[in-house]
Amino acid sequence: MGKGKLAKFADMETYENVFQYPYSVVEHVPFEMQGHWREDYFHNNNPIVLELGCGKGEYTVGLAKKYPDVNFIGVDIKGARMWTGATQALQEGLKNVAFLRTNIEIIERFFSEGEVQEIWLTFSDPQMRNPRKRLTSTYFLERYRKFLVDGGIIHLKTDSNFLFTYTDYMVAHNHLPVLLSTRNLYAEGESFAEAASIQTYYEGMWIARGLDIKYLQFRLPQNTKLEEPDVEIELDDYRSYHRDKRSSKDKAK
Repeated sequence: MGKGKLAKFADMETYENVFQYPYSVVEHVPFEMQGHWREDYFHNNNPIVLELGCGKGEYTVGLAKKYPDVNFIGVDIKGARMWTGATQALQEGLKNVAFLRTNIEIIERFFSEGEVQEIWLTFSDPQMRNPRKRLTSTYFLERYRKFLVDGGIIHLKTDSNFLFTYTDYMVAHNHLPVLLSTRNLYAEGESFAEAASIQTYYEGMWIARGLDIKYLQFRLPQNTKLEEPDVEIELDDYRSYHRDKRSSKDKAK
């Protein structure tokens, strides 16, 4: 039988690769490593890449193993899930991996200007009822710009046609440079090999359902005024694993 939540939380209190600052804590405790991740934790000058909403950390660990000269940080508020990736990273001696347990709404408190090169958003909740909570909304893009290098890269990998379509409109409306885009990742060729090279457990289940995996890679310049696109988008017609029931409405903005 696997460990329960309390045992996992107890483990992570001792893990050197896990930093836990939920919202209630951050309000009172400054994060002294902000702007100093390379020298204080990774002890190198390699690029830093975040996975926001990392879940079990499968993608964070997978990327770290594939790119040993890049530093990866998985971010999520669900500590019991994060335990899996953090434990694997320790067991395999991966020194280019860290995990940050916190609310993504306050992500800018943990990194300084220009400290991060890329962001991965892997199978984020599409948040069809609340545009402000979508991880590709202007609300979040403005936060990313506080620590992402000018023109830093954002990767979106999703099963959700709604989230992909919304982000595609967002990128086009704001004239953000698109590097790669596809509605069927695994039907593409070598140019999409990086995004197709790692497949999570739930991703495999979505593919088994017959769902196509979408992928969008774009740059986020610092000097672009960001606006929400005023469009209606068809809702996803299925319920993803561990996500709330879909809205009863047919479309959302």
